[in-house]
Amino acid sequence: MGELFRSEEMTLAQLFLQSEAAYCCVSELGELGMVQFRDLNPDVNVFQRKFVNEVRRCEEMDRKLRFVEKEIKKANIPTVDTGENPEVPFPRDMIDLEATFEKLENELKEINTNQEALKKNFLELTELKHILRRTQQFFDEVSEYLHSNILGTFQELREPEIFLFGPSRFVAGVISRERIPTFERMLWRVCRGNVFLRQAEIEDPLEDPATGDQVHKSVFIIFFQGDQLKNRVKKICEGFRASLYPCPETPQERKEMAAGVNTRIDDLQMVLNQTEDHRQRVLQAAAKTMRVWFIKVRKMKAIYHTLNLCNIDVTQKCLIAEVWCPVSDLDSIQFALRRGTERSGSTVPSILNRMTTKQTPPTFNKTNKFTSGFQNIVDAYGIGNYREINPAPYTIITFPFLFAVMFGDMGHGVLMTCAALYLVIRESRILSQKTDNEMFNMVFAGRYIILLMGIFSVYTGIIYNDCFSKSLNMFGSGWSVRPMFETLNENKVLQLDPAVPGVFNGPYPLGIDPIWNIATNKLTFLNSFKMKMSVILGVIHMMFGVSLSLFNHLYFKKPLNIFLGFIPEIVFMASLFGYLIILVFYKWTAYDAFTSKDAPSLLIAFINMCLFNYGDITNKPLYRGQMGIQIVLVLIALACVPCMLIVKTMVLRRQHLWKKHLVFSIGMAVGLSVHAVPMEGALILEHIPDEHLLSLQFDFGDVAVHQAIHTIEYCLGCISNTASYLRLWALSLAHAQLSEVLWTMVMHLGLSSRSGGGFFGLSIIFAAFAMLTVCILLIMEGLSAFLHALRLHWVEFQNKFYTGQGFKFVPFSFESILEGRFDE
Repeated sequence: MGELFRSEEMTLAQLFLQSEAAYCCVSELGELGMVQFRDLNPDVNVFQRKFVNEVRRCEEMDRKLRFVEKEIKKANIPTVDTGENPEVPFPRDMIDLEATFEKLENELKEINTNQEALKKNFLELTELKHILRRTQQFFDEVSEYLHSNILGTFQELREPEIFLFGPSRFVAGVISRERIPTFERMLWRVCRGNVFLRQAEIEDPLEDPATGDQVHKSVFIIFFQGDQLKNRVKKICEGFRASLYPCPETPQERKEMAAGVNTRIDDLQMVLNQTEDHRQRVLQAAAKTMRVWFIKVRKMKAIYHTLNLCNIDVTQKCLIAEVWCPVSDLDSIQFALRRGTERSGSTVPSILNRMTTKQTPPTFNKTNKFTSGFQNIVDAYGIGNYREINPAPYTIITFPFLFAVMFGDMGHGVLMTCAALYLVIRESRILSQKTDNEMFNMVFAGRYIILLMGIFSVYTGIIYNDCFSKSLNMFGSGWSVRPMFETLNENKVLQLDPAVPGVFNGPYPLGIDPIWNIATNKLTFLNSFKMKMSVILGVIHMMFGVSLSLFNHLYFKKPLNIFLGFIPEIVFMASLFGYLIILVFYKWTAYDAFTSKDAPSLLIAFINMCLFNYGDITNKPLYRGQMGIQIVLVLIALACVPCMLIVKTMVLRRQHLWKKHLVFSIGMAVGLSVHAVPMEGALILEHIPDEHLLSLQFDFGDVAVHQAIHTIEYCLGCISNTASYLRLWALSLAHAQLSEVLWTMVMHLGLSSRSGGGFFGLSIIFAAFAMLTVCILLIMEGLSAFLHALRLHWVEFQNKFYTGQGFKFVPFSFESILEGRFDE
């Protein structure tokens, strides 16, 4: 167990790569994804490294590809994803790629510029066409209005139209529709009502050539008198970004201009169609190879970035790199280096040399699609220390089980299982679709967790005999039927009492007897059962966590932590809470259904045990000799506290003094100053100058405070953590009661309906019941139980043996780099 559930054994290795083969070797290591490069130039600025120019060239190519990709998405052209994983291009191929991308970018920019100019010209002609179409109508309306209201007082004017509609008497243009009200008010105020405005909406929206948005606009014409008003009107039009167009004075001229405009619009539309067709062909051709181009550029950039982490030999012919890698994969790494050397054409092989180091290696836990979700749960608490026991394999079972204890319902468990099973069966198709919905991606990543949670919920639902708040009578009740009906006929309520003779015939074969579902004292019975069950599961879970710490102490060779850490901890917990579990099982077996009312309270007995209070006549002993056994157990538990608090601290101080004396003795004997680095079970001696000998220190106060905090936290935590497991009882009760309320308040109404439209009403009620069940009981209650199970593992289980202060192994892998790019 110790080796099976630990992180992979890691080693620090040194790579000697020939300059001509370094690129291909790093490429093969990126495809393998099993080495983590260390930065050997931490003090060198990123702009002063050897391959900075190559990185910049790759970034420039990536920028050009993003521009092309943006144009492809704007044109709604799908990108072809064949799943192909192209090989990394050789460095000499970078020039060809740069030329290809440069040509494609310039061509698209030229097309866009020409297209925008054509669209701008087309918009102007379209707006002018609408102005010419509406102008004659405006002139007729204004002429009629002026003749009837104003010009009647000026009979001496023989040609009023020329006086009003001369070249300096009006302007026409187009403005955005939403600006018309403000535009009209501004004209009225600035010109003091001495202008006449007419406007009409353009039915079809017009395309903005700059943004491509559809804009609703209106045609307007403004009549005025004098040059002063003319200047004011033009400035207001300019402020509101209105487009002004020349409009002929006579109908014949307007008709001739409209004909010319229509001809130009038709010609321009044909050119625009040809330009758009050419643009579509260019983008469709690019879309077929866009993903392959992105992969090549990203891989090249990653390789040059990694080469910048290496040191360059003084001969300039060799690159030196340091990598962390799993020991089990050394052969694969050697083979990848040979492939890279052969691919580059180099005759000098690359060398991998294992190094001895005192540095702590990164933590690497191999996972697959099934175990990765559970490993992420553990890593969210903290990355494990190197070679520390990994809780993830145990979490695969304990996490869904504790969730199911709180969520136990056969019906809800089947629904959850079916939903997760759908995601598991169709995972290949879903992965290929690559949706951007973050919530769905999170649920999909945990599909195997949800599947196990659903399966375990079905199991606990069978134990609880609970299916959508209803019980299933599969084996027949263990209670006599006739007395039950007599009780219901007399009292209309059923209260089960095992002490009544002839009523209780024996336990139900599997789970809870279905007769409890209609009993009024159902909650009393289930509360006692689930509360004791929660304490039993909690104590077993915590003792298992403490037991796992033994494997850590054995592996790291820390006997002091075993004798003054693990043994006092396990004895303390077993003496108090292990004994409490034994009392629970003893009470279940010693008191049958007919004597259970006379059984003493376990809670009172446990409190009296801790307080040495044995004079309580209201709570009689469970068995003969109980007082003596309990006194001994409490004394043993109390004796474990100073072992952890004081004895361990004093032994650590004694070891330090002994090692220090040994160092001085050896130094005097050999005539050297020797520095000792104290470790438990080992002594590392280094020959160093005399002045460094003073660095060997032992802060007794810090060690004492640290040990006191750990001891107090553990002893108090045993009590608080045991009480924390009562959430298993509380959430299970809440889920069952909420399910029952939902059935009674919703589904029961439809089933009890006797009207003619009962089927129609039942369909509506069932739809509401199903929606509420999924939204409230499956999603909300499921999320609540998930979070509580997460807390039980992080706080109550993992803190017994799991430090979680390591750092994660992050290998150089093209797969992870490309997933980060294409899953954005």
